[in-house]
Amino acid sequence: MPENTTRDTVILGSGCSGLTAAIYAARSNLKPLVLEGHEPGGQLSITTLVENFPGWPDGIQGPELIDNMKKQATRFGAEITLGHLSAVDICKTPFELTIGKDIVLTRSLIIASGASARWLGLPSEQALIGHGVSSCATCDGFFTRGLEIAVIGGGDSAMEEALFLTRFATKVTIINRTENFRASRIMLERAIAHPQIAFLHNTVVEEVLGVDQKSVGGLKLHNKKTEQRWTLPVSFVFLGIGHEPNAKMFKGQLDLDADGYIKSEHNVFVTRQGVQLQGVYACGDVQDRRYRQAITAAGTGCMAALEVEKYLEALGR
Repeated sequence: MPENTTRDTVILGSGCSGLTAAIYAARSNLKPLVLEGHEPGGQLSITTLVENFPGWPDGIQGPELIDNMKKQATRFGAEITLGHLSAVDICKTPFELTIGKDIVLTRSLIIASGASARWLGLPSEQALIGHGVSSCATCDGFFTRGLEIAVIGGGDSAMEEALFLTRFATKVTIINRTENFRASRIMLERAIAHPQIAFLHNTVVEEVLGVDQKSVGGLKLHNKKTEQRWTLPVSFVFLGIGHEPNAKMFKGQLDLDADGYIKSEHNVFVTRQGVQLQGVYACGDVQDRRYRQAITAAGTGCMAALEVEKYLEALGR
């Protein structure tokens, strides 16, 4: 990345939305630079079997799907590189990106930096992500059919995931670290009223069992109030403690909501102080707190790239 080289477009993120944007931008001969960031491949890179992405009737492994997208993007001329975005200035044009020791100038920018799932941080949990530990009920709920499972969390996300998972699992145990719930009253009441949902209060997970078998075999639990420790036999664990949008570097330069997601209009247009910002677009989970699916991320990636093409045409590029 030669210093002070001005590119037509740079894409921040190499998940489903970023790579889809790269495919479209590259086919338009924009020679996009794709910055992989600290989580190359995004959420799909830690997903095993993906069964709900159109065109794969037998499913496809998440990392393989990402690899196929990379091959498709580079075939058309996209440049994909590892790098850490240490600073960004989109208050002047061309936009200035500091990537390591390099300065990259770009006429347009697609923000596809995603949102990182919040985890407990246990070594056993991390070892079993994609092997019975999940942060997406919509993605992996089907695999829990006929099983007893657990959902960790006490907010609306946990209640929504638990209620959804009752379609498949025989029993869902919600594990909350306190006696109080952050969930809205209506969501909590729905979960309490459901016959397949049970609750454990004041309880934390100390270990996820089954690392050697590469399959969740239960949870070692600790009740912080009674000091009781025991093993809960479950076959799947869902984290319902939210996501962290990767948009902190844009604070003060773009409008963010209370949780740090980029505010967008029509899925891709971003604003600063309520006014649409020209040449900058957001796609995927960094601006989507509702759906967070590979196919919706891909759709917004396509939209962002098409908007970049129109924007550059208006500039005479």
